[in-house]
Amino acid sequence: MQRALQLAELGAGRTSPNPLVGAVVLDAGGSLVGEGYHARAGEPHAEVGALAQAGERARGGTLVVTLEPCCHQGRTPPCSQAVIAAGIARVVVAMADPNPQVAGGGLAQLRAAGIEVITGVAEAEARALNRAFIHRISSGRPLGILKWAMGIDGRTALSNGASQWISGPEARAWVHQLRAGCDAVIVGGGTVRADDPLLTSRGQRQPEPLRVVLSRRLELPAAAKLWDQSAAATLVVHGPEAPAAAAAALEKRGVPRLELVGCSPRLLLEALALRGCNQVLWECGPELAAAALAEGCVQELAAVIAPKLMGGQPARTPLGELGFTSMAQVRSWQAQAPRHQGSDLLWQLSSPAELEP
Repeated sequence: MQRALQLAELGAGRTSPNPLVGAVVLDAGGSLVGEGYHARAGEPHAEVGALAQAGERARGGTLVVTLEPCCHQGRTPPCSQAVIAAGIARVVVAMADPNPQVAGGGLAQLRAAGIEVITGVAEAEARALNRAFIHRISSGRPLGILKWAMGIDGRTALSNGASQWISGPEARAWVHQLRAGCDAVIVGGGTVRADDPLLTSRGQRQPEPLRVVLSRRLELPAAAKLWDQSAAATLVVHGPEAPAAAAAALEKRGVPRLELVGCSPRLLLEALALRGCNQVLWECGPELAAAALAEGCVQELAAVIAPKLMGGQPARTPLGELGFTSMAQVRSWQAQAPRHQGSDLLWQLSSPAELEP
């Protein structure tokens, strides 16, 4: 199962809206005869690849898979039927599929065919690997990661707005890797105006994640790196109050846009879930970051802390107003051990249970 989990992770950032899945086939004598993983949505599932590699050696053998085999017809045929047809005698599964289209149905088909089914092997690790998929299925929204870089005094920019570069090259390379594991990177109009970001993984993923700009009134610059669609796709999302002239200007530049009934983080993530996003990265300014937190659209934090003192009373900080009036309202996030990225410190945290949907 550990090998199957390693295989599953090879598809990170490319399988959405599907989960990450890895599979291993052992023959009747226990020898490894097949491996597979789900590489991309629309391509063969992990079980099919592993069984194809094993061929006739799979008959009477064992399939070890990180997620319950699917039992419905999607863009690919049901894996449960492929497992039965291959003559597998035993299936070992890490976790059941939370997708209502499966939800135990695949396991039931295997058992009905006389196959021994063992579940719950390394389940916690499998659930952690597919936390974004599980979150989207349970909440109807992608899992949100909020990332920022700051000095040790908590500033994310100088008093004049300058912020390049707070972190060092190692930390910036880590952020490119983080983007590569996400389906979309989200900023607000203020970030576009102030920083003119590129928001790509610098080639670590193809296609690049969708670049999303959330701008209530489309107060955006005429020229920006994000308007160049050759590097990566960009989607501008706005509310009904956006002026028609601003919307027309975007269309003239060839930049796709989406109007929502309200310009809120929650509505944006619901729309991105419908577009197949499992995981998104918020790289936005303090006000949008606070709104995303307040609306339950952030499940993980990634703070890059540089050994720098930036100072300045009006200097920008990571978050806007959250509306707390007492420390009793403030919840502690679940923190991993900080680790170094070059001279910077990376601290990753996950949301407390009371903030989950």
